[in-house]
Amino acid sequence: MSQNMIYNFDNNSDLKKWVIVNDDVMGGISSSNLIVEKDGHGVFQGRISTAYNGGFSSLRFNCKKIYVKDNTHFKIKIKGDGKDYQFRIKSNRDDYHSHIISFKTSGDWETVIIPIKEMYASFRGRKLDMKNFNSDYFEQITFLFGNKKDENFKLLIDNIILI
Repeated sequence: MSQNMIYNFDNNSDLKKWVIVNDDVMGGISSSNLIVEKDGHGVFQGRISTAYNGGFSSLRFNCKKIYVKDNTHFKIKIKGDGKDYQFRIKSNRDDYHSHIISFKTSGDWETVIIPIKEMYASFRGRKLDMKNFNSDYFEQITFLFGNKKDENFKLLIDNIILI
């Protein structure tokens, strides 16, 4: 089984490759940002507001096609705030839907293992009647936070590896 580094945050990370998409695209007022802390970890943090039908913040990374081949999982080294997050991928970055899976953070540094074949199709929070992820490649990854309540969030990301 080969490992493929998707992204490794460090003090030289080019944050322009990452895009913040908040609920302001549909009238909400949630806010978030991405910085690199002094230890070289990416920090995705913000404030969720459910006002004006809002309630989410997301962090996207568009990449060249990354072929899954014999890989079956993502391995993500993170430190969350004890809250639930979603990890999403898109076969084609222009697809309207994503394949998603939720994970809970512990508040400590941890490695989250995400089985690719368990990622289900979803659009705007609704599960779609489509197969779980079964493409040969993906072109976008996303971290999304939105637990349907007004709150702050903070997710430190060290690296994302395809295994």
